[in-house]
Amino acid sequence: MAKTITLTDMLALERIEVNLFRGRAPADGRTRIFGGHVIAQALLAAYQTVEDRVCHSLHCYFIRPGDPAVPILYEVDRARDGGSFATRRVIAIQHGQQIFNLAGSFQVPCEGVEHQDVIPHVPAADTLPASEWGDEGWPIDVRPVEPRNTKPAPPFQNIWMRAPEPLGDDIVCNQVAVAFASDMALMGTAMRPHGLQWDTPGMQTASLDHAIWFHRPTCFNEWHLFAQTSPSASGGRGLNFGEVYNADGRLVASIVQEGLMRMRPPK
Repeated sequence: MAKTITLTDMLALERIEVNLFRGRAPADGRTRIFGGHVIAQALLAAYQTVEDRVCHSLHCYFIRPGDPAVPILYEVDRARDGGSFATRRVIAIQHGQQIFNLAGSFQVPCEGVEHQDVIPHVPAADTLPASEWGDEGWPIDVRPVEPRNTKPAPPFQNIWMRAPEPLGDDIVCNQVAVAFASDMALMGTAMRPHGLQWDTPGMQTASLDHAIWFHRPTCFNEWHLFAQTSPSASGGRGLNFGEVYNADGRLVASIVQEGLMRMRPPK
């Protein structure tokens, strides 16, 4: 089994100017950078320019495939600092071109009324086998509830996730870990009704946009259920919703992603 890559090392940023940061992707043999990696690093870059506020939402667009062979520059625009909220925009640049952008909103923590959805009733993580992600030394432990489908299946899936690297109680570290993991397997939900997989011959996939709403602090070292549904696929795109619950059933985050999902014509 490959040595586990730590999130801390993978996502580390170098500050090269007040609002400019440099990050790198791991040399793991991928031909393009994993989308969750860029989301997490961009969020971390934004956090370097914010004080005493916590991210409650972010919205992203993937513009070009990331190149794992070169560094990524993250330029942060301090759009606004208000009394309760701060807004940041982050642009990720490679080869002189924008490959990704993120808009994030940060709030001074406060109390308010609460309600939430109920966590789905599924088998506990400890009763399920580890997935192939873990066999690759990936920095997130993954245990799918539903088996991999090769025939049409309902447009939902549930996946248990956690970060094995100790993250402590730091809200930033745990949010960044959730952001990283939020791009794992989500687009596959829209493929399930069609019996498609990432490795289906002719299948072309890519994340197009991605949004996260953080509802409550959490410790991502514990198991979290990523409950996913896909309400629609059309126009060569699939839409996916996700809810992240901790093991106590608290709704930690909500996620929406649309991805490219189309078949290349045969050559």
